Amino acid sequence: MSNTALQALKDRAPGFVPSVAVVLGSGWGGLTAHIRYPIRIPYAELQGFPAAGVAGHGGELWLGHIGAKAVAVMSGRKHGYETGAVDGMKLPLQVLQSVGCRVLVQTNAAGSLRSDLPPLSLMAISDHLNLPQRSPLVGETGAERFVSMVDAYDPEMLAHAITSAAEQGAHLYTGVYAWAFGPQFETPAEIRMLAHLGADAVGMSTVPETILARHLGMRVLALSLITNMGAGLSQEHLSHAHTLSQAAAASQNASAVLAHIIGTLERE
Repeated sequence: MSNTALQALKDRAPGFVPSVAVVLGSGWGGLTAHIRYPIRIPYAELQGFPAAGVAGHGGELWLGHIGAKAVAVMSGRKHGYETGAVDGMKLPLQVLQSVGCRVLVQTNAAGSLRSDLPPLSLMAISDHLNLPQRSPLVGETGAERFVSMVDAYDPEMLAHAITSAAEQGAHLYTGVYAWAFGPQFETPAEIRMLAHLGADAVGMSTVPETILARHLGMRVLALSLITNMGAGLSQEHLSHAHTLSQAAAASQNASAVLAHIIGTLERE
């Protein structure tokens, strides 16, 4: 872990101890408007934090409060398809865990595999499929690397998220998220395969961070913003621009729901 990044964070926010780390994916950037008295630290000032390499992802760490919770919000993540490595978020999560975060809240944009999970819906992830069978823990030593992935997405926080969303008048679906490596979108045949395997949504992130967080002993909650139907399930033309357009349309509502969920978390 980079002691340089950890020290830089402490220097910029002396005495600040966040309990919840958040990773913002496409469509979720509006959450930062809900952070009170924010301190913004560019990733460039935090050695080992990822450079923003994907449109729709910022490159800053935001520190502040959402409701009663002290939070560290990562605006942007590193994706496996950018370099081929799947451990790009290892150091940032180690730093945030070391500074006090015991919970990781993840967000992403995803494609739906279900007719009753339409674009602009919100889905809480109950489990995942690691399709590439890649792990960010390769190279770790000791028995701790053999991390149990049962209840990787914390059941108590999942239940809280559903209740909290309902209080905001929002329906939060639940489902299994399939991690596809990307950056190309899936073929219609692959989408049919994923549906047979039990996936409800598909995207190109989140799973490596969940594995890293569980290795660090952090509890995980993850939400998907559904931006499109999977290939072959609609007449949509899939592109990153389309994903960003759909994400922007739902961003304000999704971010308000997420802020309420985080601000009312009972415990870490």
